[in-house]
Amino acid sequence: MQLLPNKINLKISPEINEALIDYQQAQEFMQNHVQKIHDNTETDLIWLLQHPPIYTGGISAKPTDLLEAERFPVYQTNRGGQYTYHGPGQRIIYVMLDLRQHQDIRLFVSALEQWVINTLQTYGIAAFTLDGKIGIWVQTDTEKYAKIAALGIRIRKWISFHGLAVNINPDLSHFNGIVPCGINAQNYGVTSLHQRGVTVTMQEFDQRLVAEFPKLFGAKLVV
Repeated sequence: MQLLPNKINLKISPEINEALIDYQQAQEFMQNHVQKIHDNTETDLIWLLQHPPIYTGGISAKPTDLLEAERFPVYQTNRGGQYTYHGPGQRIIYVMLDLRQHQDIRLFVSALEQWVINTLQTYGIAAFTLDGKIGIWVQTDTEKYAKIAALGIRIRKWISFHGLAVNINPDLSHFNGIVPCGINAQNYGVTSLHQRGVTVTMQEFDQRLVAEFPKLFGAKLVV
């Protein structure tokens, strides 16, 4: 599955920020960049960054799922999904890609999920998707599952933005202020690479993420 085969020689450069990026600033940048891609004045972009501790609500977010509204700043967004947490130790992957020649949202989302699943597999983590539940999961025992990566995508004029959040080593207690992605059940939780016994720097994770990208999208990422 190569989603962007006509861009096999296009260099999609991931912009990597190690400082914590203000969420509102990031949203404004993405919206401006998406318009520039549509106008053919900018190229596709993968943006790797981290945010300060925040809660964000997607278009399906329920007010009752915000349990501790005063704990961290809360932002309402136009991405898909419900409430999630962003914070240090979490790799945010904002994906701004031109899909006008490949108008298949289901294929695109599947490729994004598989991209992270394949990257996690290089660390020996068996991750997967679950029917009826958004994001990427691991099994903690025979009956329980934990989310290791969240996904929330927006498409405007067939240009994508927002993206994924992979839990490398965030403070997992920060998820207690929300019902993550609307899942409030005993058998579902949140986890991270660190909790799964994998100690890795953000930079090393980025390298593996970049290496896996062309296998699914047919375009090379250049750092």
